[in-house]
Amino acid sequence: MVEKQKTIWFNGELIPWDDAQVHVLTHTLHYGLGVFEGIRVYEREDGRSAVFRLREHIERFVGGAKMITLPMEYDVDEIMEACLKVCRSNRLKSCYLRPLAFVGEGAIGVAAMGNPTNVAIAAWPWGAYLGDEGLTRGVRIKTSTFVRPHVNSQLHKGKVVGHYVNSILAKREALMDGYDEALLLDVQGYVAECSGENIFAVVNGEIHTPPFGGPLLGGITRNTLLTVAQEMGYTVRSAAITRDVLYLADEVFMCGTAAEVTPVRELDHRTIGSGSPGPITKALQERYFEIVKGSDMTHPEWYTFYEVPV
Repeated sequence: MVEKQKTIWFNGELIPWDDAQVHVLTHTLHYGLGVFEGIRVYEREDGRSAVFRLREHIERFVGGAKMITLPMEYDVDEIMEACLKVCRSNRLKSCYLRPLAFVGEGAIGVAAMGNPTNVAIAAWPWGAYLGDEGLTRGVRIKTSTFVRPHVNSQLHKGKVVGHYVNSILAKREALMDGYDEALLLDVQGYVAECSGENIFAVVNGEIHTPPFGGPLLGGITRNTLLTVAQEMGYTVRSAAITRDVLYLADEVFMCGTAAEVTPVRELDHRTIGSGSPGPITKALQERYFEIVKGSDMTHPEWYTFYEVPV
């Protein structure tokens, strides 16, 4: 359940949380044309609040709007500042930020190219997406009966509102079958990603992940881990993966802004490795948390700091 806050940024101004409402004929509510982001803010070891990789998130947000031909009145810097205003206004030292751009009311036909674009930004506290136990013990996932659509059927390099129906169906199926998360293959049968996370396999000490050009989100956490893994001396390979590679892998883990770095202990009733988080997964997870909320400042360009009003 989302914890109610004081304000939401809506079309250029901060308004009371309960006033952020739209009409039932809002176009995106019917057809799904819109983009959103999920961004984490961490209170670091020194007590300062930092939005992690805010610019990259908002560049993807604005780029996603361009990709789906959604006019955007605000530029990257304006939306970044709006995110910080929301954090300050709600006195949040750590939180989850949710920018959303969507088509407003007006025409109700499919194209509705003259309808206005609305932009909203909300923030609230949010813990571990798959639970604290998932981070420490690992999660159980299943290969979904749903597949990621072909790259010419959906635009995968942005967080497009309506496209998430595919993820919702896969996730609900997994939960109803007693699993924590769903793995989706592409239309050719290769591993794509999970319902809301990118996926990695560790095989003979090397880290493997599906290629950026496939039907998967070019995750910002994925990019972070690829960068960090190489800095730590690991060999990283980006190439097509079949699910039997995951079955036989020494380790499997997922990553995402919400999921952070989550080990996978079981896939389709097959135990992964020893059934516990492996050494490379644990090393990357430890380094990731040291970067986002510890004292590691190897990449100062990844942080946008702000002060919470007293």
